Amino acid sequence: MSDTVLCPKCSSEFTYPSDNMMVCSQCFYEWNPEEAASEAANEGKILDANGNELQDGDSVVVVKDLPVKGAPKPVKAGTKVKNIRLRPGSDHNIDCKIDGFGAMALKSEFVKKA
Repeated sequence: MSDTVLCPKCSSEFTYPSDNMMVCSQCFYEWNPEEAASEAANEGKILDANGNELQDGDSVVVVKDLPVKGAPKPVKAGTKVKNIRLRPGSDHNIDCKIDGFGAMALKSEFVKKA
């Protein structure tokens, strides 16, 4: 069994260590294998603005004013949103209902776990 590390960019098996980084000899991509392992562990998770993992049914708080198309006023920072639903793989990965606005999709980077 070999301990070859495949390049995450081009999947080449011709990689070599350089200091604490790995380097691909085919595409010259450099990466830290420890960071790549931690990113792989967080790949399917949806994280809030502080890095906490979100789950269906959580309550969140909006961290900045968010303009809403077609609405005369934005969603204000500090607005609490209850019972969120997650949509992995989507740009706006939180579905929710906000009082005064109705059903809405939010990005997880603009909320924090309550």
